Amino acid sequence: MSAVMHAGERATAASTSASPWLLEVENLHVHFVTSRGIVRAVEGISYKVKAGEVVALVGESGCGKSVSSLAIMRLLAKPAGRIVGGRVMFQGRDLVTASAEEMREIRGRDIAMIFQEPMTSLNPVLTIGFQIMEPLQIHLKMDDAAARARALELLKLVGIPDPERRLDQYPHQFSGGMRQRVMIAIGLSCNPKLLIADEPTTALDVTIQAQILKLMKDLSRDLGIALVVITHNLGVVARYADRVTVMYSARIAEQSAAAQLFKKPLHPYTAGLLRSVPRLDRPRGRKLETIDGMPPNLLDPPVGCRFAPRCPARLDACTASAPPLVEVESAHWTACIRGDEMAKVGPVGLGLQSANPSAPEAKLIDSAAPLLRVHDLRTYFEVGAGMQLLKRTHAEVRAVDGLSFEIRRGETVGLVGESGCGKTTVGRTLLRLEQATGGQIIFDGANVTRAEGEQLKRYRRQVQVIFQDPYSSLNPRMTIGQIIAEPMLVYKLQPDRKSANRKVAELLTQVGLYDYMAERYPHELSGGQRQRVGIARALAMQPSVIVCDEPVSALDVSIQAQIMNLLEDLQREFKLTYLFIAHDLAVVRHISDRVIVMYLGKVMEIADRDALYSTPLHPYTKALLDAVPIPDPALEAKREYHVLSGEVPSPLNPPRGCVFHTRCPRAGAECTLTVPALREVKPGHFAACIKI
Repeated sequence: MSAVMHAGERATAASTSASPWLLEVENLHVHFVTSRGIVRAVEGISYKVKAGEVVALVGESGCGKSVSSLAIMRLLAKPAGRIVGGRVMFQGRDLVTASAEEMREIRGRDIAMIFQEPMTSLNPVLTIGFQIMEPLQIHLKMDDAAARARALELLKLVGIPDPERRLDQYPHQFSGGMRQRVMIAIGLSCNPKLLIADEPTTALDVTIQAQILKLMKDLSRDLGIALVVITHNLGVVARYADRVTVMYSARIAEQSAAAQLFKKPLHPYTAGLLRSVPRLDRPRGRKLETIDGMPPNLLDPPVGCRFAPRCPARLDACTASAPPLVEVESAHWTACIRGDEMAKVGPVGLGLQSANPSAPEAKLIDSAAPLLRVHDLRTYFEVGAGMQLLKRTHAEVRAVDGLSFEIRRGETVGLVGESGCGKTTVGRTLLRLEQATGGQIIFDGANVTRAEGEQLKRYRRQVQVIFQDPYSSLNPRMTIGQIIAEPMLVYKLQPDRKSANRKVAELLTQVGLYDYMAERYPHELSGGQRQRVGIARALAMQPSVIVCDEPVSALDVSIQAQIMNLLEDLQREFKLTYLFIAHDLAVVRHISDRVIVMYLGKVMEIADRDALYSTPLHPYTKALLDAVPIPDPALEAKREYHVLSGEVPSPLNPPRGCVFHTRCPRAGAECTLTVPALREVKPGHFAACIKI
């Protein structure tokens, strides 16, 4: 597959040999012109990338990570977004001044991008094969046969089973992990020199995340592709990145090799991010440490250091002028006037607290009869399966299939598992938003499985929910005050609107917001603030149980820590009971007392938190824990972990026998025949595996 090298390509090749850097971003400035003013989204950032290197861009939402990558690709939304300064040198060519025609040639061929949400990036009305073949035919001038052969090769490369059949399928017929693999295949199709991955695994389960990132790292190493990974997951950075650029409020806060940055951060913001992360390799502390406050508004940012308003180590000089990015140690840059001091005494020497190793306070868990008892719960959904002999056929999705557990008053029970395992369906069935097909839900001694009328109304008041996406769960046409007050007035928990408004102000204060925010609308709040409103709304009903459905998965690391600490404080204050649904095992370990592990509608393991994380019994639980990266490159380099292969089977056609046997490293012939019962292997430790 040879092609004639054009004059421009020869010039590019010549310039490449002159510089060791494939990509050089120099003093880049990006502005967005809005009706409210100019948003300075990126201000003077510079970084470089070599061929075969993995460079990570990290920071909170809104810091400019994604905007900077869109600027490199010249994909900024026009006319609002514009590059107002700086250069982006790629193989010696400035992409900022390149013509639109030149950029069309470069995009997809030399530089490819994997976007955060594959479902919105793939065209739903075109087959997967067509979408992989298109750049091959445009950039490499392949004919249909050659392009299809290459597309087939790429699907095999990214680990998609049965690629010949899959080429003719559409995006909606693929799981999230497989769609992301397709995006990688499209990105790799023309053998690019640079691959930019914007939060490539945010929406994926921990096992699929491990598969995707290992694949990208291997391809980067084997094919010499430079990889820029944009993420807020510090564990991912520790496991896969060679160098790291930390951004805060449109500027660079710190730059260095990954191992150096994690071992010895030289900026208070980086140190704060590292302290905020719950870790599996350390004893659970009393509380997660947080970075108080919010990033500044980029319409009107402060004059000095952008992080100064949130920094415990700030000096008066920090607010006077913006600190430059300086090299404090060899190849380690920081934009902090106390960088030299921090290099000598460390974060603790500047008054920045280290992660709290002290044991958590003992909880008051009622050992009497459980508050909520679920026995053999089954929730099935009937879906159309197509046409057969002019008759519409139906299939059954067994979303929850025989789930049994108990929750005591004051306890937090974590529910973990991959997407599609039935976690959210469990929560919705307990909330009576879905009707149970079979089994029993016993709340405070009463059977509420089929409750109706007044009994259902009383039950729903006692069992509230915090949803995963706080924005879509809040009415955009109502003020925050109206949203929180409405259920209190409907259930007559407050006699009139005036007393309801007083209670709203009290609730907003309890969840760490200001009472004047009652007058605002949801779009005027940040993601973390909206989640606090969701918590206040749940508390307004004075519930006994709160179902927390992925309440922190959409939040930045520092905001996530604030919300988790708030949930723990509220539990102690109001004697609340939580069912905490999540796929982040480090988060679940921090907040839970007991943990339930689900896979494809069935329970794999139930145990006390410490027992489950220290001595997991089920192979699936072990695989989940193996897949969780630890935010420490030194530990990751020594750690042996096995990436779980394959995808979660379709719930429309689950495997016979043990549902996990198709991916289990220990599965034998007997596992395909017998459905293992959940049995007590150790006191209080249950597992569903015939090999134990």
